[in-house]
Amino acid sequence: MRYGLNLLLWTDRMHEGMEPIVERVKEMGYDGVEMPMFELNESLYADWGKRLDDLGLARTAVSIRGTGDNPISPSASIRNAAVDALKRTIDCCQAAGAKVLAGPNHSAIGEFSGSGPTEDEFKWGVDSLRQAAEHAGQAGVTFAVEYLNRFENYFLTSVEQTVRFVQAVDHPACQMMYDTFHANIEEKDLAAAIATAVPHTVLVHISENDRSIPGTGHVDWKTSFDALHAAGYDGWMVVEAFGLALPGIAAATKIWRKMFPDEDTLARDGLAFMKQNVSQRWGS
Repeated sequence: MRYGLNLLLWTDRMHEGMEPIVERVKEMGYDGVEMPMFELNESLYADWGKRLDDLGLARTAVSIRGTGDNPISPSASIRNAAVDALKRTIDCCQAAGAKVLAGPNHSAIGEFSGSGPTEDEFKWGVDSLRQAAEHAGQAGVTFAVEYLNRFENYFLTSVEQTVRFVQAVDHPACQMMYDTFHANIEEKDLAAAIATAVPHTVLVHISENDRSIPGTGHVDWKTSFDALHAAGYDGWMVVEAFGLALPGIAAATKIWRKMFPDEDTLARDGLAFMKQNVSQRWGS
């Protein structure tokens, strides 16, 4: 297993102030970090790739799509912009040495049509991601398509929908991820959902029901870890939590009150929680 920490806990962009933070993350015992990739600047990420190499930290990346680059838009020009943005994000991943790009890159986050996804939207999304996956495959990067809960998107909101989508894209560089926060809201049977997801899953977000320290809320962790073990999962486990450090991230993730003592405590306790559960099932 590889253990990572999503840096959105502190920042939505990589900057000099992150240097001591990633150093502490390494000292805590993490294998890698998940970098926000919203600023499409290859030189920035090439620089951070070198810094993380020097620290011995591997990395994944996370990005989102918005209204202007929505892969399922009825506008062909917007879909073309989405494919271009996805390819540029992949180029940044390659520059940084990130082999996995996570996130809801299938559609615009927070944009709703007032009804469920249509077959046209499904076809547009498949076409957009297939084009981007061709580019990703050449760059040695894999998409980890993330479904979100119904309050954050309407296009992909379950394992079943996401597996169907990934299978339709039908490219080895387009896989999926599993997020315990979204699954806690949307899945009726966590064990069955995980069994269905794992053959296509390259990354798991370990995220509590209130986005705070994993293991302190009501996510059914026993079933989740048991099912991941039973399905033979052995990839990235990444703590994803959000706090009040950045007003923009707090607003986007709807965090309105303090959920944990401080970011370092969350990072340390989250890693210990993952390692304890993995050790109990997979062994050390």
